[in-house]
Amino acid sequence: MSDIIKLLPDSIANQIAAGEVVQRPASVVKELLENSLDANATSIDVVIKDAGKSLIQVIDNGSGMSETDARLCVERHATSKLRTSDDLFAIRSMGFRGEAMASIAAVAQLEIRTRLMSDDLGTRLLIAASEVKEQEPIQTAAGTITSVKNLFFNVPARRKFLKSNTVEMRHILMEFQRIALAHPEVAFSLTRDDREIFKLQVGNIRQRIVAMLGGKINQQLVPVDEQTDVLKIRGYIGKPEAAKKKNKDQYFFVNRRFIKSGYLNHALRSAYHDLIPKDAHPMYVLFLEMDPSQIDVNVHPTKQEIKFDDERLVYNYIKVAAKHALGQHNVMPSLDFDQDQVVEAMFSPSATQAPRPQEREEDITFSSSLNTRSTPKGRSATADTSHWRSVYEGLKSDAPLPQAPQEEEELILGSKINADVFDSALGQADNTFETITQIDSKFILVKDTTGILIIDQRAARERILFESLLERLSVQQATAQGLLFAQTIALTSSEAELLREIFDDVKSLGFELEDIGGSSFVVNAVPAGIAGIEPQQLIEMMLTEYELTSSTGDHAERRHAQALASAGSRSIINTSLTSEEQDALVMQLFSCDLPAYTPSGRRCFARLTAADLTDLFQ
Repeated sequence: MSDIIKLLPDSIANQIAAGEVVQRPASVVKELLENSLDANATSIDVVIKDAGKSLIQVIDNGSGMSETDARLCVERHATSKLRTSDDLFAIRSMGFRGEAMASIAAVAQLEIRTRLMSDDLGTRLLIAASEVKEQEPIQTAAGTITSVKNLFFNVPARRKFLKSNTVEMRHILMEFQRIALAHPEVAFSLTRDDREIFKLQVGNIRQRIVAMLGGKINQQLVPVDEQTDVLKIRGYIGKPEAAKKKNKDQYFFVNRRFIKSGYLNHALRSAYHDLIPKDAHPMYVLFLEMDPSQIDVNVHPTKQEIKFDDERLVYNYIKVAAKHALGQHNVMPSLDFDQDQVVEAMFSPSATQAPRPQEREEDITFSSSLNTRSTPKGRSATADTSHWRSVYEGLKSDAPLPQAPQEEEELILGSKINADVFDSALGQADNTFETITQIDSKFILVKDTTGILIIDQRAARERILFESLLERLSVQQATAQGLLFAQTIALTSSEAELLREIFDDVKSLGFELEDIGGSSFVVNAVPAGIAGIEPQQLIEMMLTEYELTSSTGDHAERRHAQALASAGSRSIINTSLTSEEQDALVMQLFSCDLPAYTPSGRRCFARLTAADLTDLFQ
């Protein structure tokens, strides 16, 4: 039998390595930015075209490379960071494996222009699919210009699985923000399709946070600054009112390297116990500095996961540091008059016991993706509602209402309840309904012969609006209400980019917007029926909800997400209703296709039977 084991050609080996390192355009942006930082650049410009599929260009004023180094940097396992195995346990640079450039060159057309400050001429290197096409001396500025063109041009299967430009650009912005936040001493810019998105000047950490996340965050920042023999923690956390539904403004950096850690996130989240709702996520940008020998950064291809020598100790430090910061700035009450001494005592390793990673008290990772399906066709909220009472005729007292979905479950756009199960709970006996009253501008009591229905006014309105808006979007008809005075709104750069991506969908809901450049827009009209919500607040809520619920470019899913976002944000205000308005709301709710739950899965109403009321008083 002949030998069957062969060495892989370098081009194939590089493509396999690229599968781990280069997952999407954002991976390339991350690796190139890290190379520029390792070259001690003080100014870095990023140019993106077609969400990185056509061009990713990074221009820096770093140290540059010699002709020999330029040629070697695209070889596998070629690195300037490691000399001995001991160096693996003292890593402070961003890149060190020597795989990034080789992996990029294996799946794209790569051009490098570089020059040392001390040289008169630089080097131009052109590589495609790991093959060197050209190498020549050129005139170029000191530093390096790296251009990655036609990503995955030779791996069509990989290119096919890239998401829409909206999604891929969102990932690029995420990687750019992480690196820019960690290096406020470096000037950054980001240009997309000839439009400048970011222009960040050199500054301190707070200035960089405000520049990246928006000026309104400035008043919500609480400084954190603690130092022990083991590690130093500095940065900012948000006040409780800055907590958001989506956990998007959360950044941990260890030795200025961004990391993902559900365990450390749990530590920070526990410091806000009873200060924020359970479904809210605190904002934070925290930097941990510690001896590299106490961590292992070589456990994941993208280097975004690391291993701590003593994870429980770090957990305790983060939790106590956050509590101390909140207490010092009067965000949470403190019963200790000599708080500083107490905190110092708490910073001893034996002071508190953090749960082991496998013993966490609650899930600390959540899915932000939602399954989607079309709402069944039927009566809309504007249909004939004269027979709404018959919907609930004969509801048996022993027929339990389906349980509301738990927060950790994936929600289904349209409704979580199964319509067949809901219908099976309905009987045929005659029944009489009567609206009783409204409680606290939040709930409506409806009486029947067997008990009481308690309707959540806001949830009911969300369901009604969702089905109404979905119908409008399907026929591209929306009613706009002009503002007495046009209002200018200022968004963060990432929010502005997302709004531009879904501009047509937003207009179809009834908004009249004008893009005036940068991150600002003029609002001339809003959808009819909105009262008491500022346009800025409404747009921000819609963008947050849209980002939370829509992760693809599918038009039907985007339409569902837009309707859900608008319905949720427009139903935020609870108001006092007249008896006629209460009747109208109840009629509209039970004219919906799926009245029992909101599209996001919250219960619209609950039922108390006569037997339930009797049990309450026994």
